[in-house]
Amino acid sequence: MQQVRLGSATSVLLSYVLFYCWIQQGHAQAHQASSPPTTQLDSFAADEILVVYASQTGYAEQLAIQTLSSLQEGDMPSRLMNIQAFTPVILQQAQKILFIASTTGEGDAPDSAAKFNRNVLHASPQQTTSLSHLQYAILALGDRHYQAFCAFGHQLDHWLRQQGARSLFDLVEVDNGDEGALRHWQHHLGVLSGHTDLADWHQAEYENWTLNERRLLNPDSQGNPVYQLRLVPSTSISNSSWQAGDIAEILPRRPGSEQTLPHREYSIASIPQDGAVELIVRQMQQADGSLGLGSGWLTHYADINSTIALRLRSNRSFHPPTNNCPLILIGNGTGIAGLRAHLKHRAQQGQHQAPNWLFFGERNRANDFFCQTEIEQWQADGTLAKLDLAFSRDQTQRIYVQDKLREQATELSAWVAQGAAIYVCGSLEGMAGGVDTALREILGDKQLERMREEGLYRRDVY
Repeated sequence: MQQVRLGSATSVLLSYVLFYCWIQQGHAQAHQASSPPTTQLDSFAADEILVVYASQTGYAEQLAIQTLSSLQEGDMPSRLMNIQAFTPVILQQAQKILFIASTTGEGDAPDSAAKFNRNVLHASPQQTTSLSHLQYAILALGDRHYQAFCAFGHQLDHWLRQQGARSLFDLVEVDNGDEGALRHWQHHLGVLSGHTDLADWHQAEYENWTLNERRLLNPDSQGNPVYQLRLVPSTSISNSSWQAGDIAEILPRRPGSEQTLPHREYSIASIPQDGAVELIVRQMQQADGSLGLGSGWLTHYADINSTIALRLRSNRSFHPPTNNCPLILIGNGTGIAGLRAHLKHRAQQGQHQAPNWLFFGERNRANDFFCQTEIEQWQADGTLAKLDLAFSRDQTQRIYVQDKLREQATELSAWVAQGAAIYVCGSLEGMAGGVDTALREILGDKQLERMREEGLYRRDVY
């Protein structure tokens, strides 16, 4: 018995030693990753991503390590850095940077960012140069109980835009560790790396909804099929409320299999008064010709009246304006989903709402005018005061929504002068960038940035 106990004690001691060595090795690797790069600063490859964290409690560092892991799993060259080691020279040399930025106290940067604030953000104008070569994204961590929510992340975002840097995708706010926002960040990482099949960091709780309608919106279109889907909650769901602008997270499945896949996000095209979550989904194809994981599940494999795992996620940055202001809605393709929800909300508010103006673009009017009947009805009843359509392939010269904005520059400026908000929904590549450029030409950088800060310029782009 004594030999058994001695052997057990030896095993425990050995396990402890091995565990201690493993922890020490992990700390050493993390320290090495977060230290200034030992290679020359001009060795950043064009496709290499630098992950920079500004952490107060260690949470931002943890998320930065998870971000780095996701990028590397997606075969993206990347490296990790503590913002303490960040210099203006690195800012000039790096091509792509992901910032994970905490806010502490009443809107302050973390202590680790003090040197960065002094040498970069608050440097004299003579010391700053153009960052037009730089693409970036920001995961801003904060707590809505504090008035200056995610202030350091927003300050960083504003400064980078002022220097000419271009965002890879819009800033993602995380309220007190909200896992939905973190899944949204991970969704962007998957798109960025081209590997959208990576497992979610945190498995969410999903509810069972029923797919009770699926309707093809664009028969004979030159583009991929687009479907309008209607999902109704099961009777056991008591909390199925959402607002215009919110997101439906779908958990797809492989045909004939119960192994779940990473979630997919879709703008909700309906309001709670409709009694169902409605989505507008384009059927995508992967490089090998197979259907996309999420769109294939929703538009083809899932049977009508089958169960869909769905989770509603609040998307505060795309909620309706808090005041009764004029609303300019701009989008293309399946981006009509998020805009449709806002128009439904405005129509439900009645005749006392301020005017609405819709810009919408697709390929051909005959086949791709999504929600045409509703849009024309909104024109007839006054919900839509103005409508501008851009069907790019109905004429020899391609026309897009940004071209329609330029055509309407004078009146658009007048609407903005009257306090109008601008909401953009649709593709990040092409449309969102083109619209942003056109708006800056029409309104100027300062006015558009002021509108962004005041919540009058909002985007839901993907």
